[in-house]
Amino acid sequence: MRHCWLILVLSISYSHSLSAQDRPNILIITVDNLGYGDLQMYNAKSEIKTPHLDKFATQGVRLTSFYTASPTCTVSRACLLTGRIPQRHGLTNQLGGVAGNYGIGLSHDEILIPQILKTAPTPYATACFGKWNIGFANGSRPTERGFDEFLGHASGNMDYYHHNYREKHDLYQGTEELHREGEYASDIFSAAAIDFITRKTKQKQPWFCYLPFNAPHFPTAGNKIRGEPNIWQAPDWAFDSYDWSPKETDPRKRYAAVVTAVDRRIGDVIDSLDDLNIADNTFVFFMSDNGAFRLNRDGLDVGINTPLRSGGVTCWEGGLRVPALARYPGHIKPGTVRNGLCWSPDLLIATVRLAGAKLPADRIYDGKNPLPMLIDNNSYPHHSFYFEYRTHAALRRHHRKIVRENPDQAWKLFDLSRDISESHNLADQQPVIVQKLAGEFQWKKPRLNETEQSR
Repeated sequence: MRHCWLILVLSISYSHSLSAQDRPNILIITVDNLGYGDLQMYNAKSEIKTPHLDKFATQGVRLTSFYTASPTCTVSRACLLTGRIPQRHGLTNQLGGVAGNYGIGLSHDEILIPQILKTAPTPYATACFGKWNIGFANGSRPTERGFDEFLGHASGNMDYYHHNYREKHDLYQGTEELHREGEYASDIFSAAAIDFITRKTKQKQPWFCYLPFNAPHFPTAGNKIRGEPNIWQAPDWAFDSYDWSPKETDPRKRYAAVVTAVDRRIGDVIDSLDDLNIADNTFVFFMSDNGAFRLNRDGLDVGINTPLRSGGVTCWEGGLRVPALARYPGHIKPGTVRNGLCWSPDLLIATVRLAGAKLPADRIYDGKNPLPMLIDNNSYPHHSFYFEYRTHAALRRHHRKIVRENPDQAWKLFDLSRDISESHNLADQQPVIVQKLAGEFQWKKPRLNETEQSR
C-alpha cells in the first residue's frame, strides 16, 4: 500500500519536476464517429483491420471506461478543448448547415487548450489539422483561438476528395481557402501534422498538435457533386488490403476501408515520433469523438458499438463510451488496460499539467488530472459523470448508471459491471438506488459560481 501511495505522489508531482526544456510534446488524435465495437481490441468479432492502432495499444494503455462528455461531434470537441461540460461552455447542440458551422459557435469567452499552453513557462507551438466544427466566424477560427497553424475544415463533415460541405468549398489553411482537389482528406491532415512536428522538433520548441480526423464520418448526400453516389470514400489501396475491389458496393466493407485508411495515417504520424527520436518525450492520446451512429439509415449507420447499446446522439453507452488509447514511454506501462472512469474534459487538465502551465482561476473545470490513473491503476480521477444531450440524460456513478431518453420518462437503472450492454433494467428492484442517483443528477446540474456569473 505504501508503495502504491508513493507512485501516486510521484505521478501527481511529475509535472512540477520537469525543467522547461524537458517539457513533453503533446499529440491528441481524434477520429469521427468510430464505434467502440469497430476495433478488434474492444470487439473480437470486428472484421476491420487497424494494425497501427493495435500496435499503439501494445505500446501504452487501452482505456475501457473512457467517455466523451457529449454524444455528438460539435459538443464533444468543445468539451475536449475547454475541459468543461456543455452546460458550462454553452455549446449544447450540433452546429447545423453552412450558417451554423460558419457562425460564432463556441463562445469567445471560453479558453481553449492552446491558449493556456501559450502561458506555460516555455510556451508551446500549437497546431490543429482536421475537423474544427465549433464555429468559423471572425474570432472563432483556430488561428484566432490559440493555434499558430491550422489546416482543415470548418464543418462537421465534408467530401473526402472534393472537400466541400453542402454547396461551399470547405478546406482552409489558416483563414484562407486551400484547394487540394482530389487528395484524400486523411492524407492531407496527417501530412500536415508530420510537417509541423518535424519543423518544431528541429527548432527545439515543445509542441501541441491537435489532429481531429474527419474519418470515418458517414458520407452526406448534400456534399456530393452532381452524379456522384453517396458512398463511403477510401483510397484504392485500403480496399486492396482486404482483397476487395474499389468498386465494392457493400457499405460495411466500404466503411472498413475508410477506417483502415485513417489507421494507416495515424500510424504514419506516430512513426514520425520514432523517426525524430522524440517518442519518449511525447504524450499521445487517441479517442473517438462519440460513438458510431445507429439511426437505421440505410448504408450510413454501419459502424458498430458492440457490446454497447445504441449509439451517437444518445446517452446510452454506445453514444458516450468510446475507444481511447494513450502512450507516453517511460511513464505509461506498455500493454496495460485501465478500467477506471475518465473522460474527454480530462485531456485539458493533462495537457496543462504536462506543460507546467496554470489553469485560469475564473472558471470551473469538469476535467481532472488523468495522469496518475494512466501511470498507476490504483488511482481514479472520477467517481461519477453527468450527461445531458437534447432530451437524453444519464448519470454514471461507479458501476451503476441511470439513463432516460425523455424528461417525462422514469429513470432506468443498470449495473455496468455485469451488464455493459444495458439490457437489464434494475429500477423496479432497486428504487432506493434510483432515487439516490436521481438526486445526484439534480445536484450535479451545473450552477455557475459567482466568478463566472460576473464575467
